[in-house]
Amino acid sequence: MKRALQQPSYPDDKELRAVLAQLSRLPPLVSSWEVESLKSQLAEAVRGGRFLLQGGDCSETFEDCEPTQIAAKLKILLQMSLVLVHGSRQRVIRVGRFAGQYAKPRSSETEMRDGISLPVYRGDLVNRPGFSKAERIPDPALLLRGYERSALTINFIRALIDGGFADLHHPEYWNMQFVHNSPLAGEYTHMVDSIRESLQFMETVTGTSLTDMNRVDFFTSHEGLLLHYEQAQTRQVPRRVGWYDLCAHFPWIGNRTRALNGAHVEFFRGIQNPVALKIGAPITPDEVVSLCQILNPHNEPGKLTLVHRFGADEIEATFPPIIKAVQEAGQSVLWCCDPMHKNTEITASGVKTRRFEKILAELEKAFLILRDHNAHLGGVHFELTGENVTECIGGASGVTEADLGRDYRTPVDPRLNGEQALEMAFLLARLMARNRNKENTITNCSGQKEKLASR
Repeated sequence: MKRALQQPSYPDDKELRAVLAQLSRLPPLVSSWEVESLKSQLAEAVRGGRFLLQGGDCSETFEDCEPTQIAAKLKILLQMSLVLVHGSRQRVIRVGRFAGQYAKPRSSETEMRDGISLPVYRGDLVNRPGFSKAERIPDPALLLRGYERSALTINFIRALIDGGFADLHHPEYWNMQFVHNSPLAGEYTHMVDSIRESLQFMETVTGTSLTDMNRVDFFTSHEGLLLHYEQAQTRQVPRRVGWYDLCAHFPWIGNRTRALNGAHVEFFRGIQNPVALKIGAPITPDEVVSLCQILNPHNEPGKLTLVHRFGADEIEATFPPIIKAVQEAGQSVLWCCDPMHKNTEITASGVKTRRFEKILAELEKAFLILRDHNAHLGGVHFELTGENVTECIGGASGVTEADLGRDYRTPVDPRLNGEQALEMAFLLARLMARNRNKENTITNCSGQKEKLASR
């Protein structure tokens, strides 16, 4: 029996079993052919042909399941992806951190307020945020409600995409007020003009609009934290071998539940989905290699993504030995940078926040470190929202520490707002273009590198 960390303690086991039995009979939220399509695209990213953009809320709430918020998150991710396509000259894999991100790991089992101790809030899939005994008791009925909210979200996203949402062939309509305050204003404006001209050229040549040319692929992801919920939606499908977790295309294991002998690793090694693994301190190179071998025993490209989160101040010391160990073991992985989590800080007034420049600094260092090891950054993982919240400090829009109280909404971790996220996409595209140019320079001096680049 493997130990399952970060699991709630339900008071009524009979009620829990009844809910799980009902969940197991409900239709899956995603399909196995969508899962296999994502795995194939991630395999291309491993070879350098695509780039993974993964983003969304740190923790969804049931109240967020309304059209304005869903559309705002989808729109900012689509806009960011278009900027990255232009900057990198690569196709972008769009993965939303939503339609299931309703549970969060916590550092403590309880929370104390005014001398009263209650179970900690673990996300809307488990209990409720209000500070009362009734609200904090884990409730199995919330598993069904989480499934329903996820289904509604996925259905709305699919309808928006099929309808040609966001009018991406007119980037001049984007919310770009931050550009005027940026030292890179001219470069941003030139990039937007270039995107518009490129898309207009495509429309002229093909005689159709961008939204009519093809359907955009979009995938869902969440931390596969609550094993009861994940297992209830895991099943075999006709004409395929193995088991699929069909409550998301791309589940991941968090940094707190990646124990080699733990129940999460045991569950994830048994599913056919592409999976991601968050790696951060404290972790050893040998531990990472062992996790790779367990989670991807056939060394299948696209199966395993390593989402590294070391922080701007620590990445140069902790990341290189891990890259070297994975390479020496011959493991096929996609390197994806999560520059959010280890750059979290608490202000003097007790507010949790992140600084734009620290997030960018970790991204820049990840590019350089991987290139120095003859590898490449294949993706990014952001906590973000399309709304104009004030949770992270910095960026051209000028959010200051004093602004944090103006519109701070997150129940757990701070997110980039829409302007900060789009600006980050422009800066990331700039990094990718610079990295591509340096790769081309290296290629001209090395025939072996030339073969790799040509793939």
